[in-house]
Amino acid sequence: MTSETSPPPLPDLEAYAKRILGSKVYQAAIETALDPLPRLAKRLDRPVLIKREDQQPVFSFKIRGAFNKMASLTADEAQRGVVCASAGNHAQGVAFAGQRLGIAATIVMPRTTPGIKVRAVEDRGAQVLLVGNAFDEALTYAKTLEHERGLTFIHPFDDPDVIAGQGTVGLEILRQHADPIEAIFVPIGGGGLASGIAAFTKYLRPEIKVIGVEPVDAGGMAAALQAGRRVKLDSVGLFADGVAVREAGEETFRLCHALLDDVILVDTDAICAAIKDIFDDTRTIAEPSGALSLAGLKVYAERRPEGAGSLIAINSGANMNFDRLRHVAERAEIGEHREALLAVTIPERPGSYRELIGLLGNRAVTEFNYRYADAASAQIFLGVQLTRGVAEKQALLAELSQAGYPVVDMTDNELAKLHIRYMVGGRAGAIPDELLYRFQFPERPGALLDFLSRMAGTWDISLFHYRNHGADYGRVLAGIRVPPADYPLFERFLEDLDYPCWSETENPAYGMFLAGTEAQPNGPGPSHPSSKAESPA
Repeated sequence: MTSETSPPPLPDLEAYAKRILGSKVYQAAIETALDPLPRLAKRLDRPVLIKREDQQPVFSFKIRGAFNKMASLTADEAQRGVVCASAGNHAQGVAFAGQRLGIAATIVMPRTTPGIKVRAVEDRGAQVLLVGNAFDEALTYAKTLEHERGLTFIHPFDDPDVIAGQGTVGLEILRQHADPIEAIFVPIGGGGLASGIAAFTKYLRPEIKVIGVEPVDAGGMAAALQAGRRVKLDSVGLFADGVAVREAGEETFRLCHALLDDVILVDTDAICAAIKDIFDDTRTIAEPSGALSLAGLKVYAERRPEGAGSLIAINSGANMNFDRLRHVAERAEIGEHREALLAVTIPERPGSYRELIGLLGNRAVTEFNYRYADAASAQIFLGVQLTRGVAEKQALLAELSQAGYPVVDMTDNELAKLHIRYMVGGRAGAIPDELLYRFQFPERPGALLDFLSRMAGTWDISLFHYRNHGADYGRVLAGIRVPPADYPLFERFLEDLDYPCWSETENPAYGMFLAGTEAQPNGPGPSHPSSKAESPA
């Protein structure tokens, strides 16, 4: 991480409240519903409501800030046109505002942006330019166009007019819910929505907590608040792509530093479980970023079962690729602690399966994966349905251990959840010098070829697993035979490749289900910086 600023001055809340009250968002945006979530409320024994920004014309709150900013431009600024960089909701908000206000809009998007998002922006009449393979490259080009063509740059979050537009969400919540409110939970990417909601809420109702929520692998605001200054993350996870921001804005950090009561970090499984909660109560599907704040609300409610007032989460958007639903469904059960993934070693003899299943009692088996390895023992990848959450899982682990079965809990093992559960079924003999790495590939033509070309003729690939999740990136597991003498060269290969990667050579799931049967896995290999990062959600 790199730091850059000192603690900011306190904000003028009255000035922001006036900006919010005078914003022009309702020329384009609608006042969205504040819906109760009765099933979740019953489970948490707390009043729970969700603010439905998925109901906006572009299915996201981003229309508020983009329209307010563009409606506030001078005649000269509007006549010259606007430019922004975005791979998603901000792009659609700017395009919609441009169409409504008659302002020419140029949107720079990475080449990796899914076609459905590109078409959605083009359908709003904006010019789309596909530049680079990542957001930073698109942003650099958009800033170049700003200066070369004299366009007005529309920032996705770090602008007072954008913040004021987003702040109308807080205005609506306080008007719509007259009963006591204990806390409002807001997703944080760059911090525009959290800043706007917090500014209005703390000005009018300072007793209400405003709590930000971030993914564990994209916690830029949490890191900044802890450090007391803005920080830039080395990398961010992309599952909740709408909040995958490496650095909070200068103005948004100033506001969040002064006004937020807390920031909660949640993982992918918790986000998927929250998507399911929203569906169960509203029959609508939130995008990962849209369900993020509800995941944080659930963490808060579990920590503080006694409360005074309603808990409100912001469903910030519903721009979900349909293909991603498969991954969400798989991970939601784990996120709700309704499934345990276990690696169990049993004797390789007749009757062992029956004895193991007998110990599970009436619990439903969700997975049972096995492949013969040797005559002495068998490794079983076992999925078990839970009805009493973590306590039941711990009891089951104890029961299996007491019965003499070596067992490893794989429920929180990212390698096991992303790859191993789909690969159990074959093991090789001893493979000398094998290292195992997980990579995040950009989902674009040529990404795999680029990977293989860079490595061509240097090392053998001994294992490869890829599964499409409908996201802007692909998850790849690769076994690569690298002699220890080549570690420095392999280190340079990883750095030049510049794909996020994690070493999994010492992961127990690899040793039990994929590594050669005649030898233990090799050491961890080169300590590439990416391999030290926390596993991505």
